[in-house]
Amino acid sequence: MEDNDRTMAKDFYEILGVSRDASADEIKRAYRKLAHRYHPDKDSGNEEKFKEVNEAYSVLGDAKKRAQYDQFGHAGGAGGFDFSQFGGAQGGVHVDFGDLGDLGDIFGSMFGFGGGGNSGASSRGRDLGVTVTIDFMEMVRGVTREIDVDRAVPCTKCSGSGCASADAEKTCPTCSGSGVVQRSVPSMLGPVVQRLRCTECGGRGKICKTPCESCKGHGVVHKTEAIRVDIPAGIADGQTIVLRSQGSAGMHGAPSGDLHVTVHVTPHPTFRREGDDIHSTETITFSQAVLGDKISVETVDGSVKMKIPAGTKCGEVFRIRSKGIPRVRGFGRGDHFVTVTIDVPNTLSSQQKSLLKELRRNDL
Repeated sequence: MEDNDRTMAKDFYEILGVSRDASADEIKRAYRKLAHRYHPDKDSGNEEKFKEVNEAYSVLGDAKKRAQYDQFGHAGGAGGFDFSQFGGAQGGVHVDFGDLGDLGDIFGSMFGFGGGGNSGASSRGRDLGVTVTIDFMEMVRGVTREIDVDRAVPCTKCSGSGCASADAEKTCPTCSGSGVVQRSVPSMLGPVVQRLRCTECGGRGKICKTPCESCKGHGVVHKTEAIRVDIPAGIADGQTIVLRSQGSAGMHGAPSGDLHVTVHVTPHPTFRREGDDIHSTETITFSQAVLGDKISVETVDGSVKMKIPAGTKCGEVFRIRSKGIPRVRGFGRGDHFVTVTIDVPNTLSSQQKSLLKELRRNDL
């Protein structure tokens, strides 16, 4: 009796760590966080805490149940909160895992559903990933490439239906055309009712009496196709471009997945990228450093003249504005920074030595 009293005294708001006036979204976020933390399959898991969190959310996550709990909750004058009133005569729990994202897969496997509870039409096609390599100057200017992608495409013979003809389709007897079925499965929380995609028809609501010969009833066939990819100027090495609906087609007319194109940029022999800026090194003579000069500097836009002031020191950095990398998400370009090194000759003529000695005598 003592244990039962403690169960009745549970504060579901306190278990989820939310206030009594928390919104439905706040309650769901708190539940997702705690369920991930305490899931028994994780190293940090705690089965008892996991049960508590699920019990709390099964009540507070339902507007009607929450209102009843607020009225007759753990501190109410009705002798405590009777959780069984929310599950029918057997005290079961109706849990819709479909709106919980990744958690649906966790619960689906834990309760033996063999899926995350997504119901409705057939599954979306698979996302695909490919890589493409471009050189440094193609990155600066942008480039269009065609890449060969092996993917599932809708069957042209049956238009993606998977059936030999329109007459070959009939309403699925298992789900009566709805595409979903309901199951009640025992769990640690009591009987759990979940809406699942019908496995007989794959969620379509229809099945084929005579499958298409070309696609064997799948509605898709594999094919290698050339996909055009526009790579924007200024893209970073390792960045991924997502082409929506360019992945594999879904079965039986379901939406296609996406194509993820990862771009690799080969290094340049003289230019080095840092953010949207370009860095390079130029070597000048001792006399140019002392007296000053104008030198030609190679940039991604060709050769430009850069002034070397008199008295330039080795390692000084000069900036050439707007000669860097185009900004992908914005206007304008970065700058080009030139680091100057001074070439000190190994051998000197007699005249050069005399001039340097005279210069040294005049040093202050």
